[in-house]
Amino acid sequence: MRHLALLLSLLPALTGAATDPLSPVGAWRTVDDATKKPKSIVRILEKDGSLVATVEKFLDPAADPGKKCTQCSDERKDQPILGMTIMSGLKKDGDAWSGGRILDPENGKTYRCTVNVVDQGRRLEMRGYVGIFFRTQVWERAD
Repeated sequence: MRHLALLLSLLPALTGAATDPLSPVGAWRTVDDATKKPKSIVRILEKDGSLVATVEKFLDPAADPGKKCTQCSDERKDQPILGMTIMSGLKKDGDAWSGGRILDPENGKTYRCTVNVVDQGRRLEMRGYVGIFFRTQVWERAD
């Protein structure tokens, strides 16, 4: 019985689920900037003290599951977007996470980024920067 209790206590860490509702770790529903419709599910994990995010699923039934990042200029060029790491390097900075980079697979550009969990953990503010200019997207928790 004690082994079962230990296993159950480790389950969130093993599955990548957030034990803290204010943690950015978990699945997030992204929104298309143009249509304002749900676009994809992005899974954020914490590895070695920094956040990493991958595209887990497209939500538009018409989306091509084999779509590739044709505009990427790094090792992700012409690689499938599904399963692709699009964010990395964010470290805890007070209540937020900063110092990372995020890729927009639509245009192949990478941006400096920060994330901040808001609304009691139901939403994530993803902010991408180019110089002093920035754009913020709000993602909704999907798990």
